[in-house]
Amino acid sequence: MEGEEPQNIIKEGKAEILVLEKNVFYNPVQEFNRDLSVGVLSLFAREKHEKSTGTQNEAVKNNPTDHAGVKHENGITILEALSATGLRSIRYAKEVPYVRQIVANDISSKAVECIKKNIQHNKVDELITPSHEDATMVMYQNRKTRFDAVDLDPYGCPSIFLDGAVQCLANGGLLLVTATDMAVLAGNSPETCFVKYGAVSLKSKACHEMALRILLQHIAAHAGRYGRYIVPLLSVSVDFYIRVFVRIYTGQVKCKENTSSLGLVYQCSGCESMAIHPLGMKKQNGGYKLPMGPPVDQLCKFCHHKHHIGGPIWLGPLHDQSFVRELIDSIEIMNLATSKRLIGVLKVVTEELDTPLYYVLDRLMSIVRCDTPSMVKFRSGLLNAGYNVSFSHAHRLSIKTDAPVDVVWDVVKAWEKMHPAKREKLGKDSPALAILTREFTKEISFDLHSSANPESRRLHMQRFQVNPTANWGPGARSTTIVDPSEKTSKRARNQNKHKKKLEETSCSDSPPPKQQKTNV
Repeated sequence: MEGEEPQNIIKEGKAEILVLEKNVFYNPVQEFNRDLSVGVLSLFAREKHEKSTGTQNEAVKNNPTDHAGVKHENGITILEALSATGLRSIRYAKEVPYVRQIVANDISSKAVECIKKNIQHNKVDELITPSHEDATMVMYQNRKTRFDAVDLDPYGCPSIFLDGAVQCLANGGLLLVTATDMAVLAGNSPETCFVKYGAVSLKSKACHEMALRILLQHIAAHAGRYGRYIVPLLSVSVDFYIRVFVRIYTGQVKCKENTSSLGLVYQCSGCESMAIHPLGMKKQNGGYKLPMGPPVDQLCKFCHHKHHIGGPIWLGPLHDQSFVRELIDSIEIMNLATSKRLIGVLKVVTEELDTPLYYVLDRLMSIVRCDTPSMVKFRSGLLNAGYNVSFSHAHRLSIKTDAPVDVVWDVVKAWEKMHPAKREKLGKDSPALAILTREFTKEISFDLHSSANPESRRLHMQRFQVNPTANWGPGARSTTIVDPSEKTSKRARNQNKHKKKLEETSCSDSPPPKQQKTNV
């Protein structure tokens, strides 16, 4: 029918992607990721342009997409190392101002053909250069010329790309990294996490923030090998992945701060209380010293259980708050499909305390087998005790506070005193009984505190993921064949492989060998 959109075109932002084959890799859930990246890169490019020229363009500040879509000789250079269809690169070309060149790379020949067609269709030939190469080779080959921004958005773990990425970035360059292997980062496979990220993950209610801090310490470790250090601008855990935006600088002296920016996490196996132990400490005169430790006894002082040890994790700030506030102002006037949720998430980020990790309200109360109070009442208890408290953008029931763990349990005990748990059903060795019978260290009041309900919650901003849709999840790994000499995909070759193996066994002249029994 006339006026209907063609069925073979995907539109997102100002980009249009041609669907050239049935299994094109496009995940609509990741639009939030791409919108956020457009916003961050736009602000980064504008600030870099203003710094290099010494002038501020108010027109661009009022409309960030001005000066986008045309080549700027003094603009930024961007590498999208794993480009697939080229959608992200095309959006950067058409929506990010002050761009000189974008390299859209992919190892798959089919993907590169798709990128070329999409570049022509969107008329951004002047800005985007397609590249058919291994992503790591592109980065190593550009260690001298260097890029202003490198975007890594792999399927799964980004570790193998980080060594090249930290080397091919200009001083002060922006590194954008996604990790989708959340099961590994969230504690389901700590030994695999150590292999991939050089840190042990823990099963914790704060696992999503711990995932961010594990990734940041891993990037910092790669950068440190080359006398470089990281400054995180924004680190978010959303949907099924984490995404970090960090600037990479050169400076051997600052690299030494890594020891005081990294630490281990001690988590009680009973009550799940957490303690942080930094690997190093910075002296007031500028030197460094080793900390005394560990910060916990052999048994937890609250419930007398042993501890699990995780990390190292990044202990420094997750965000540059001034950058995030500017980003909100910028996104408010940009035409992004997910701007409502972007602003909600970023607003929570601006409210976050700069303290590592968090507790979760319903989990705290379930440990002592007690009814759960409202979030406002629990926050009021901490605020009235003289401490700060905030949400984390990573969990809707998070309790992020600078109060010591003793005070957190004091608030829990004070609520339980008003709403008693059935103590007769608690075992004598249970964490709940040990916590509830401890003496109070603070007097707790649940009177409503003026700061108990933050602005983002009071205004009902869209802070967390809405109900999952039909497209929910990371999507299937791309089925594009990397080696053109291969005639069939791996999935096709593996079809019915178990059935084929059984048929081969049944056709064999000799019977299958008997399995030996082993005493265990």
